[in-house]
Amino acid sequence: MELRIDDPWWLLLLVPTVVYFIYLGYTSLQEATKLFKLVFGLRLTAVMLLIFALAAPSIYRPVTEEQVIFLMDRSASLEGMQSTMASWVEGAVENKADHQLAGVYTFAEDFQSLVPVSEEWDSMPTEMTIGQNSHTDLAQALQLALNSGDTSLAMRLVLMTDGNETRSSVIDSLDWLESERLQVDVLPVEQQAGKDVAITEFTTPSSAFPGESLPFSLAIESDREASAELIISMNDEEIDRTEIMLSQGRNLLAYNYPASKEGLLKFEARLEIADDAFLENNAMFSMTEVEGSPEVLVVSGNETSPISDLLDGEKIGITELTASQLPETLSSVLAYDSIIFDNVSGTTVGEQQMNVIEQAVQQFGVGFVMVGGDQSFGLGGYFKTPIERILPVDMEVKGKHELPSLGLIIVMDRSGSMAGMKMELAKEAAARSVELLREDDTVGVIAFDDRPWEILPTEKLADPEDAIDKILSIGPGGGTEIFSSLEEAYGQLEELELQRKHIILLTDGQSATAGDYTSLIEDGKEHNVTLSTVAIGQDADQILLETLADAGAGRFYDVSDASTIPAILSRETMMMSRTYIVDDPFQPIVYESDWSSLFVDGVPEMNAYIATTPKPAASVAAESTEEDPVLASWNYGLGKTIAYTSDSGSWSGGFQAWQNWPAFWNRTVAESFPAFEEIPFTVAKKEQGVYTVEDPTQSSAILNVTVVDEQGNELPSETEPVAPGKVEVTLDADPGLVFFSIANETGAAFKTGLTIPYGDEYRISEPNMSLLRAVAERTGGEVVESLDESFRDIPYSSGTLQPIQRSLVLLGMMLFFLDITLRRFGLKMPSKEAFIKTETKTDAQSNTIEQLIKAKKRN
Repeated sequence: MELRIDDPWWLLLLVPTVVYFIYLGYTSLQEATKLFKLVFGLRLTAVMLLIFALAAPSIYRPVTEEQVIFLMDRSASLEGMQSTMASWVEGAVENKADHQLAGVYTFAEDFQSLVPVSEEWDSMPTEMTIGQNSHTDLAQALQLALNSGDTSLAMRLVLMTDGNETRSSVIDSLDWLESERLQVDVLPVEQQAGKDVAITEFTTPSSAFPGESLPFSLAIESDREASAELIISMNDEEIDRTEIMLSQGRNLLAYNYPASKEGLLKFEARLEIADDAFLENNAMFSMTEVEGSPEVLVVSGNETSPISDLLDGEKIGITELTASQLPETLSSVLAYDSIIFDNVSGTTVGEQQMNVIEQAVQQFGVGFVMVGGDQSFGLGGYFKTPIERILPVDMEVKGKHELPSLGLIIVMDRSGSMAGMKMELAKEAAARSVELLREDDTVGVIAFDDRPWEILPTEKLADPEDAIDKILSIGPGGGTEIFSSLEEAYGQLEELELQRKHIILLTDGQSATAGDYTSLIEDGKEHNVTLSTVAIGQDADQILLETLADAGAGRFYDVSDASTIPAILSRETMMMSRTYIVDDPFQPIVYESDWSSLFVDGVPEMNAYIATTPKPAASVAAESTEEDPVLASWNYGLGKTIAYTSDSGSWSGGFQAWQNWPAFWNRTVAESFPAFEEIPFTVAKKEQGVYTVEDPTQSSAILNVTVVDEQGNELPSETEPVAPGKVEVTLDADPGLVFFSIANETGAAFKTGLTIPYGDEYRISEPNMSLLRAVAERTGGEVVESLDESFRDIPYSSGTLQPIQRSLVLLGMMLFFLDITLRRFGLKMPSKEAFIKTETKTDAQSNTIEQLIKAKKRN
């Protein structure tokens, strides 16, 4: 046992303290009483104890226990070696002494316990969790392993790895590793001998002109002679497939392809080869911006849009797609300068596609135009979607139109097959429907499995927030029984005095029992109850649900993409709760705008439009006589969006015969094109995960950088200014394409795509011996060839450190209290005379009592 002091400088306070008390004792103790001397000693001791406590003393007690922790690298570069390393550990543990503890942990980009540190050794598990293995983080693994053991015991970490770290830097962590009672042994592990071919470089020109021949260059590393198939794709469409012969080592290939399209083009080079160790390193991407005329994407609903024929095809590149063909990746959307939705229902557009469009508009300046119709705006189910966010109008009509009284019941499947994303989207959809209702509307929600469960009683909507909370609390249940739940919904609605009564049935399965649906629905129709049905996935009874919707005078939805469920229920709710189509012919009121010059000779009559509400920052170019917007625009981020609430056909009435009708659409599309000044900011890779963005014109003081992936998700990044108009962006992204949106304070902007290559985990390489030697040498360990000596003695002592600071403070306080008590009450002891007087007084009292008793007996 030994005493340790962490802050010895506090002990210097003992010098003036002792001097003061010596002086005080010399002047006061010579003629003092014993009590004063005792109090003086107590006070001196208490003060010294408190000063000693400030120095943070501890008692160290040596112990014999030691601990050895094995760290196994399970990253992708050592895939297949885990069982071998486990057998090495099992062999090493046979040499473990009784006083030694052992444990095993695995690591890659995460850290997992395999065998917790213990004196009793358990055998290694037969199955190991794979976890996240696309990176190697040695620094994190060493730190977490150190904290996983008993820090009071001497420790040896035995690191089994190839040392090819792809995250953090273990060298930067060696300073704190050296400060611990820690020794690190390193066993270099080589990758399994395997056949591997990898694309290491793929480059295309950063920019080109239409028709120009684009030079492609590839570098392919192969560990053998082999034949492979090279596939080149552009915007996810295959443009070439070539059989190639590879020699051992580095192979350089060159090709030329014409720039047949304009805009931002994504190229992919991919290898198909048999017996390959890593599939992850067989593909790489590259981006090329082909300059040319603006590109417009026209998306049609149920019918082909006439807008394509009205646009000037000589000046504008036009692509026509249906809603089902709408791309889902950001690179495909960025190929266009503007997108037009002509009467496209939100029930046919997935959430992923909407998110991508929002990012394209907000961060990259792509324009967006929504054209009305009976499948568009509110009737298309766009309430609370990314498309509504980017538009200058709200889908909900606020207070200007007479609204019918409504009763709505949502009958929702909660069977076990709905568990997961389907259930979450169904609950979100029901919650959105409730948000669309007014306080006077009647709503109910029935969830069913093998029987109905009333989630919301069918009554007027008094507390929307409470209703939404109840809906979101629905959990999955058992089987599927539809008829009884549908019967319950009809029974609750039929007797209500409402103008519109509607049921929405949503299920992904087939009912376990049959029922008389025909009588149920016919009775409901006599009471003005309608029914729409939603079939989710291929397992739903689509024939039954479609039959029910037809008989119930509603609509049937066959859902393959579950993310469209919220749009479907929003559309159904809006169709029943609002009068959206305004079909009284009128002459729009035109205001001063970029379109007003087209109307100098008069404004044609319009037949119908979809009622919406303009957002506060929107600019309304034309509106109806009821002050509803017909043509509105605004800026959303870097992009501009436009809402035309009439349609491109019969609703437009006299506009179709108007001489400026083609000019109107060309002007509308031109207004949606990116209007910002474009500066070709440079983006260069500094190191793995770090990119330098710079303004070559030196005109920017501040640069704002946003990074978005192919799915439209904004990626977390850190931007650090290094000079005026120059920043460094630190980015953690998975391999693939990412897109940089760059803007400065003057409104200039730029977009570009970069390839994040696959990690070094997927490259065949030798162990990093220089790094492994540094780790071992700096911590006093060894680079070993086997684990036989893992349990040799550790050159550090083990022990427990017990702080005594609190005990000293407590003892000092007790002495102070004793000091105060003695000074207040003293140490007075009763004298002998006091005892005698007390005894005499007691005897007299006893005699008096006896005399009184005798007198009572005589009487």
